[in-house]
Amino acid sequence: MLNGKHEGRDIGSGTVVWQLSEQVKAGRISIHEFMSAEAGMSRSAGTCNTMGTASTMACMAEALGVTLPHNAAIPAVDARRYVLAQLSGMRIVQMALEDLRLSKLLTREAFENAIRTNAAIHLKAIAGRVGVPLELDDWTRIGRGTPTIVDLQPSGRFLMEEFYYAGGLPAVPRHSH
Repeated sequence: MLNGKHEGRDIGSGTVVWQLSEQVKAGRISIHEFMSAEAGMSRSAGTCNTMGTASTMACMAEALGVTLPHNAAIPAVDARRYVLAQLSGMRIVQMALEDLRLSKLLTREAFENAIRTNAAIHLKAIAGRVGVPLELDDWTRIGRGTPTIVDLQPSGRFLMEEFYYAGGLPAVPRHSH
């Protein structure tokens, strides 16, 4: 979804609720201010605007090569999302004609690329389903040399909307090696 807005600043969904809730309990802000922030936090359709589960899974799918580039970060209400949906439909028809199956896309190299998204449980399950050996030690081996360059909430500073404007997932490999 689009960035949340409150008092002239961007706010994410989820983590900020807990932070503001604690501020209400401590008497630092009023319940009215809390409700105002909450009302501006989720201001469009879409998944949460932080790097939560949905955004992580979208990045993982894109990193695996099973979505078109930029799929993970385009805000739900952005017109480019509709264009990408149309292109995806055309691509899947072409893939069927080419007999390009998931088993050809989901290679060991694709999983090693997706490990950099840090979605361990889901990746391990998908790899097991398609018969690609993937062990938890692979996260240590691959992750050790992978710098953290995507500064997104909940632990970072920015939101998914900025991630898209900065180039989305296709921009990450250019800076991570």
